[in-house]
Amino acid sequence: MATMKIRRATYFHISVRDRPGEGCRVLSDLAAEGVDLLAFTAVPTGPGTAQLMVFPKDEDALVRAAEAAGISLQNPQSAFIVEGTEHLGTIAQIHRKFADADINIYASNGIFDGHGGYSCVLYVRPEDVERASSVLGI
Repeated sequence: MATMKIRRATYFHISVRDRPGEGCRVLSDLAAEGVDLLAFTAVPTGPGTAQLMVFPKDEDALVRAAEAAGISLQNPQSAFIVEGTEHLGTIAQIHRKFADADINIYASNGIFDGHGGYSCVLYVRPEDVERASSVLGI
């Protein structure tokens, strides 16, 4: 039987130079300050730059750690983290709920663990967060 846990999570952007070791430096600095992350994504944003999106377990701890490490946090926003055990079409069902409510998922990424479990992050526009929360029943 499939199980699913959906939570709304705040994430922060951190801009870095796109070069070897920059993501490692930021993650190491945050870990040294005791920050636990729920999710992490990194994408290139232009020539020589990248953006890290960090989803802290504790927002206040991240803010304190970033300040102590001299890391600039930008644009706190909300997304949804979905975790569970997979059955055929689980991710499609979640996407269908949003489509039926006319809510655009503008980015999404997920991973399946090879043992029947998965995690997925769904990004919606800030103006759709409350409606999406309602559609998901959270």
